[in-house]
Amino acid sequence: MRQKPHIDKYLVSWYAIGKAYAVNLRQLEYFVAIAEEGSITRAAERLLVAQPSLSQQISVLEAEVGGALLERLPRGVRLTIAGQSFLPEARAAIAHAERALRSAHMALGVQAGELQIATITQVAAGLLPQVLQRWRQLHPSIQVGVREFMHRRALDEAVRHGEGDVAVGLVPADWQGPVEPLGWDELVLVLPEGDPLSRRQGIALEELADRQWVHFHRDHGLAEVLDQCCGAAGFTPHVSLRTSQLAPTPRYAAAGIGVALVPDSIVPESLQRLVRPVKPRLARRLVAFAREWSPTARAFVDVLHEYPWKRRPPGSVELE
Repeated sequence: MRQKPHIDKYLVSWYAIGKAYAVNLRQLEYFVAIAEEGSITRAAERLLVAQPSLSQQISVLEAEVGGALLERLPRGVRLTIAGQSFLPEARAAIAHAERALRSAHMALGVQAGELQIATITQVAAGLLPQVLQRWRQLHPSIQVGVREFMHRRALDEAVRHGEGDVAVGLVPADWQGPVEPLGWDELVLVLPEGDPLSRRQGIALEELADRQWVHFHRDHGLAEVLDQCCGAAGFTPHVSLRTSQLAPTPRYAAAGIGVALVPDSIVPESLQRLVRPVKPRLARRLVAFAREWSPTARAFVDVLHEYPWKRRPPGSVELE
């Protein structure tokens, strides 16, 4: 069988002073953005990445290189001498990698046309924007359509019947086509502003048996998840509000309407202070799947692999 061209994880090898450095291309892109913006905060906004995640990746890059590339100032950053030397080579590496991808995709026929993505609401709200931004950089001529499903079973059934070129969601049951592992998404609690439990590092669901909850309409997949988790903790949640929209749910919780259980990926940075993990932690595996990989779908999976997916939280319970 002929192997499809695939640049896995976009690793660039750097050789200097007799030592090999394995540097992730995404780290180079983060470094270049910070250098151009002169600020980690502005670079994070430009890249649609959380600032702590961006800082962590730069620290990993500096550790691999063996020295500081940026000098942190009270207002912004500036390049060290090493950073000034590193910048043009980082830009060149990014350009070379993008040309390599374009060449491979052209050979596979990924030049123009349309990509239809089927997904669940949590992925559409929390993860797809950054992935699609990168996709547009690489394939501006390909029109993208996104179909969102509130329940995972509705997504699986639609893809079985021909919906979408590629699906991004939870592991499908009894699936005969290809499945590509991506990462994990944790379900977390969002507390009302000023809640006394916000001083805790983790909260068992049974401690919230008497609380009011922001719940979901019964045809939403997370309604089933919340009911099952609370049932396992020995209670039925008291509903103060039901919604079919995932994105505003953390804001409802912050406003004091009730506690919410939501994917961590959809909580905005401004409300992360109100987020607490469940004890034990709850996580779900995310995958890409399709009936078969078309050249365009395979190219999109390559871009999905660039996303900084989270690993499974230690000691977490995997939700089906």
